Amino acid sequence: MFDPFGDFETAGYLHNIRGDKDQKVIKQFEHILFRANLDAALAHLAACKKPTCRDFLSVHRILFSDYYPWAGQDRSSTIPNSAVKKADVLFAHPQSARLAIEHGLRLGQDIVVMNSKPGEVMGLFAYGHPFLDGNGQTMLLVHIELAHRADFPIAWEKTKKSDYLSALSEEIMSPGRGILDAYLLQFKDPCINRKEWGASILSIKELDGLDDANQIDGDLSDVTVAEKYRKFEEKRGYVYVALQSEEPKSDARNDQVTLKSSDYGLKF
Repeated sequence: MFDPFGDFETAGYLHNIRGDKDQKVIKQFEHILFRANLDAALAHLAACKKPTCRDFLSVHRILFSDYYPWAGQDRSSTIPNSAVKKADVLFAHPQSARLAIEHGLRLGQDIVVMNSKPGEVMGLFAYGHPFLDGNGQTMLLVHIELAHRADFPIAWEKTKKSDYLSALSEEIMSPGRGILDAYLLQFKDPCINRKEWGASILSIKELDGLDDANQIDGDLSDVTVAEKYRKFEEKRGYVYVALQSEEPKSDARNDQVTLKSSDYGLKF
């Protein structure tokens, strides 16, 4: 089991308020909470004029705060000095998780971009991986809201989890190359009324699931770990840029501004 705090035996899985340790029980309780709080989370997103990273965090808090005391807090608060990975996939540095989420939200709120690059948007959310658990459910709801606003709903219930997760992992490691876009674009569907969203979302198979396959991959103060992050980011080769409609003022040559990690106080 994923144990970033190092106290699973005494405090249970991720400090859940019941001290649960059994994987089946944890999954069941998370799913119960997701079902119970789904409408409130969707209502929060619907009320957002322009969803922000704060709203992304709020969706997680609405869904899971009855179980996890840290719900709604990203990894820069919960485990700021720990690298997290799943198999060979490294997730964003805790201090840059919000950077990935914010850029995904920027792209997702551009109708043209969302219609052509829904996978790139989801890949940024997944790479940001801001929470210790509940990332999948949270980013799914945010993505559904963005797709609806772009008049581009995805029939998630028709996707196959293994194929989706495989494409998502490839998207994280090789972002912006259309890998997850190609998969999701197969499932473009007609818009449905918001009132039907709840039933549609709950019909998605294997929606619930632990992030128990996550692993702590070392302390970020370790030079070796920091270098591993640098090389992973270099291999990804992804540059966060501002859209034409955004501030700060754009470069006159290409109407884009590179958002450097140093602007967010990152040190690799």
